[in-house]
Amino acid sequence: MNAKSLILFMLGAGLVQAATAEVRLDLLELPEGFNITVFAENVEGARQLARGDNGVLFSGSRREGKVHAIVDDDGDQVADRVVLIAEDLNMPSGLEFRDGALYVGAVNRILRYDDIENRLDNPPEPVVVTDALPDKSHHGWKYLRFAPDGRLFIPVGAPCNICEEDGFAEIRTLDLESGEMTTYAHGVRNSVGLAFHPDTGELWFTDNGRDMMGDDIPDCELNHAPQPGMHFGYPYCHAEGVIDPEFGEGHACADYVAPVMELGPHVAPLGLAFYTGDNFPADYTGDLIIAEHGSWNRSEKIGYRLKRVMFDDDGNVTGQEVFARGWLQGEESWGRPNDVLVMPDGALLVADDQADVIYRITYDG
Repeated sequence: MNAKSLILFMLGAGLVQAATAEVRLDLLELPEGFNITVFAENVEGARQLARGDNGVLFSGSRREGKVHAIVDDDGDQVADRVVLIAEDLNMPSGLEFRDGALYVGAVNRILRYDDIENRLDNPPEPVVVTDALPDKSHHGWKYLRFAPDGRLFIPVGAPCNICEEDGFAEIRTLDLESGEMTTYAHGVRNSVGLAFHPDTGELWFTDNGRDMMGDDIPDCELNHAPQPGMHFGYPYCHAEGVIDPEFGEGHACADYVAPVMELGPHVAPLGLAFYTGDNFPADYTGDLIIAEHGSWNRSEKIGYRLKRVMFDDDGNVTGQEVFARGWLQGEESWGRPNDVLVMPDGALLVADDQADVIYRITYDG
């Protein structure tokens, strides 16, 4: 069934769009007044999203090794074309767009596709921006973000569940003009979500907690790194005060930066975005929306949802709540959200690499 022919249903949680048996939007729960529809289908392994200057949407993948362009030719908020622009790459999960070029993070390399929006049917050969990143695949997939000053921020995950190895478990910056790469943050096990505050320009990021300490510890994290040089504890300390049983001896959690918020054990928070649009209710402005990919090794699964983190007028976190749920039904998931992107019209796009779709969330209350 084509997305444009899907039938609309009104449910108690808001307007949702019924889809195929695989994409069960009728099971999703959102706050009253919010609508969710399918923006694009058949986007293989959809991971980080980036939007071009001319409105083309791009999606990376982890398992597929592909990058796609998604085009809405007629402006009806449903994609008309999904175009393969790169393949056979090493987990090209992370994408960013700047000055007409698409940047792709493929484990040890950052690639740049120049003038790509005008060359979707004949993509250029990529320029290698850097190949100086580690080539280990465990937690090696990337999430890219340009800082307000133009530096490219790149997480380098730990090559293990728990270990201590130089050059890993950090967030780096790359100066595109000089090629200089520096370490911005230390002790970050596996971040696959970076966002810069729209007012302060400061970095916020998600971090996936250590495995194999049981169902309920440690929590995954939301962190704030307003300046370089901060250490967030890994591999010695996790979440708020959890000393690691293998590497924690002789270390105190008070010596490291605690998370701003614990998000839950093994919920796998990935992409996040500050809501800067004008479609959602006014009290959402400046709040974070976080995609939780969901637990893989917990005896009872959790996550598989979107979380909202609220801020006060002074920029302080005041709480969290579930914004959208329903991808997990009992112990079975039919979708796994992993990235979010605020569009110019205020809609929120959500990537799902299990259902291979991109959703569009709007408010009409």
